[in-house]
Amino acid sequence: MVLRRAVRKLQLAISAVALAAAATAGQAGDVNNDVNFTSDVIYQIMTDRFYDGDTANNPSGSLYSLGCADLKKYCGGDWAGIAQKITDGYLTDMGVTALWISQPVENVFAVAPTAAGDTSYHGFWARDFKRTNPIFGSMADFDNLISVAHAAGIKVVIDFAPNHTSPSREGDPLYMEDGVLNDDGTFVASLNSDLSGAFYHNGGTNFSTYEDGIYRGLFDLADFNHQNGTIDGYLKDAINLWLDKGIDGIRVDAVKHMPFGWTKVWMNSTLEHRPVFAFGEWFLGDGEVDPLNHKYANESGMSLLDFRFGNAIRSALKFGTSDWNDFHGVIADTASAYNEVIDQVTFIDNHDMSRFHSVGADPRRTDMALAVTLTSRGTPVVYYGTEQYMTGDNDPTNRGFMTSFDKTTRGYQIVQKLAGLRQVNKALAYGDTEQRWINGDIYVYEREYAGSVVLVAINRALAGSTNITGLFTSLPAGVYQDELAGLLDGNAVTVNANGSVDAFDLAAGEVAVWHKVGASSAPVIGHVGPMMTRAGQTITINGEGFGAVPGSAQVGGVAGTVVSWSDDQVKLQLPSVTPGFHSVTVNGSAGYTGLEVLTNSQVSVRFVVNNATTVVGQNVYLTGGVHELSNWTATNSGSIGPFFNQVVHQYPSWYQDVSVPAGQTIEFKFVKIDGLGNVVWEGGSNHIFTAPASGTMEVNVNWQN
Repeated sequence: MVLRRAVRKLQLAISAVALAAAATAGQAGDVNNDVNFTSDVIYQIMTDRFYDGDTANNPSGSLYSLGCADLKKYCGGDWAGIAQKITDGYLTDMGVTALWISQPVENVFAVAPTAAGDTSYHGFWARDFKRTNPIFGSMADFDNLISVAHAAGIKVVIDFAPNHTSPSREGDPLYMEDGVLNDDGTFVASLNSDLSGAFYHNGGTNFSTYEDGIYRGLFDLADFNHQNGTIDGYLKDAINLWLDKGIDGIRVDAVKHMPFGWTKVWMNSTLEHRPVFAFGEWFLGDGEVDPLNHKYANESGMSLLDFRFGNAIRSALKFGTSDWNDFHGVIADTASAYNEVIDQVTFIDNHDMSRFHSVGADPRRTDMALAVTLTSRGTPVVYYGTEQYMTGDNDPTNRGFMTSFDKTTRGYQIVQKLAGLRQVNKALAYGDTEQRWINGDIYVYEREYAGSVVLVAINRALAGSTNITGLFTSLPAGVYQDELAGLLDGNAVTVNANGSVDAFDLAAGEVAVWHKVGASSAPVIGHVGPMMTRAGQTITINGEGFGAVPGSAQVGGVAGTVVSWSDDQVKLQLPSVTPGFHSVTVNGSAGYTGLEVLTNSQVSVRFVVNNATTVVGQNVYLTGGVHELSNWTATNSGSIGPFFNQVVHQYPSWYQDVSVPAGQTIEFKFVKIDGLGNVVWEGGSNHIFTAPASGTMEVNVNWQN
């Protein structure tokens, strides 16, 4: 133990030196801003597959595969290994400013009694959300990772899966560990010993409807009943424990498969405990567009993994099934679909899909994809090993053990250079995207914010150059060198006083990045977070030109209380404003729209209405006298719904779990709305109830004719 403590002190000392060097280079991350990741590059690590820093915590027997020959077993990666790769410079030199690591909680130790013999190496089979997975390390090891990362200017994001525990089978308590849930070592429930209703017992989903995917289990995983008061409180307490450990963000697994209302309540509780950046996983297939996905990102309090971006760039560069016109169509559409598109988390591959690079493929396509992702709108993620051109088709081959820590690969150097540029030029964090020149193979796009500009040109064709004429840019007149320093064959360009760019050839596979850092004397807001809050809570406003002297920052036209003020960041305590969606301004700036101000703290209430018969095309919705119930709005898009009627309750009963203000006396009614927007109001007097101060509740009424 004395030796281990000495090693940890040495690690911290080395990290301090690394941070000083990174700060000098202008590449250190801001670990004090947990709600704004837009300048960051996130590096996703499957903890077990990255680096074995402490062989003493490796499991034995059927859980472990020496040399990672069996990718269904544990292979030895741990938090000590990640810390070592921070201190030895692999991650810091690459310019990484945030790490997304596997769920750190204690997982089941059983091996699945199947031919594959699966284990919980991935971290998604929790048994106790308040203890660590000892195969990754102790709580002291986790604390050390946080300390080492923060000393190096690196934020830490944990995966968190509040949808389920582990594999189980109804009627077979001896299968695996029966989906057991413990509370810091104390038994709570398991699937076949569930006297309190901690789990749903509705079978597995066939993914046929949104409702089916929520209220039936994913595969054979024991499915939490989030309306159970014990589970509701447990999952809030559990994430607070990790927040108190110093994590900077949360990636929330399977948000599509949990009630929207409950996840909003959970996110509200999380942000009230400590505001951090959170992004959820809402899976979308190639070409799939789902308005519910956009609604979730805009109203849940968390952002999402940007599957539309990921699928589009894979189609354009990996599979060649679409071109840049299609890709830019996604960029243009999502710019309006998401209130904060810059907070959506972009990627080219991850643990749930084939790796971008394929055996025998030209790595140039991976290089191009990395360059585009790191210069596009959104917060970019690099999956571990992509910079080393790791391959793998699907689970588990896409989760191989890290093959190399070579700092000389072109992929590594691309990340290194563009991660540094994200720290220097705010156009990459906050700028809109404007298409400047496009055809199937050529894409020239510009990001601009408050006088700062980044211009990117890419030729995806691997044979033949294209002469680029008629290109205009917002870059001021001058000669601009390629910020990739020719890594992808980029050359200098000349910009004239009228914004025209002298003709140049864009070679096959070429990517060039040109930029200019500007400044604005007028206030320009770039980012606000969190985007869901309430009076008395603090938001962080980032931008430029706010001035050194504290001025006026307003929400909905009402001045808030300034907590801190600098030229590029204001922390503001929210004033009392009417609950709803509001704009934020600083010293008379243009409004930053979409901030949701809640009535107060939130609780999850299940609304059930019985005997609500409908005709074909009609659905049941809810509205009421508070912002959270749409303030008596009765429309398809404004009311709460459409309600469900198949799994927990069946037609003509309808139900939904809804986020409502805690302790509030609320009046409400149900309405029937068809596809044309025709509304049929429920008769009689308004229903009325008082929401609980905490926990969950069910309100069950009959339709009033």
